[in-house]
Amino acid sequence: MNASETIAAYYAALRAGEPLGPFFPDDADRSVVKFGISEQLVGTDAIRAGLQEQTETTADWTVESHALRVTEREGYAWFSDDVTLCWTDTETGTRHAYDTRWSGTLVATDGARPWQFVGMHVSTADELGE
Repeated sequence: MNASETIAAYYAALRAGEPLGPFFPDDADRSVVKFGISEQLVGTDAIRAGLQEQTETTADWTVESHALRVTEREGYAWFSDDVTLCWTDTETGTRHAYDTRWSGTLVATDGARPWQFVGMHVSTADELGE
């Protein structure tokens, strides 16, 4: 599995409600970071806990990639993408929909998952009001 396939697998796991924590490596020094639309998670423990909570409180995900660009170099990869994200909050029944921008960095590993995210940033693509 290459970096592009890992990103596609992450999107598929998100759609399917599968665990997302294994896509991030263990880090004793809290160097792994994930920025979402409304949160900042630093360190693998925080990321895995946040993603677990997300999985437990959301459903019916739509994840549509529109412009995935990936570059791999000697054990590292970086990417950017424009992604349509929609999900339902299972506690309130509210449906959320956003045009988002994704970017991040992956590192090659010797583990069960040959590429893992060490940085991920997701933001909305909405224009700022004047």
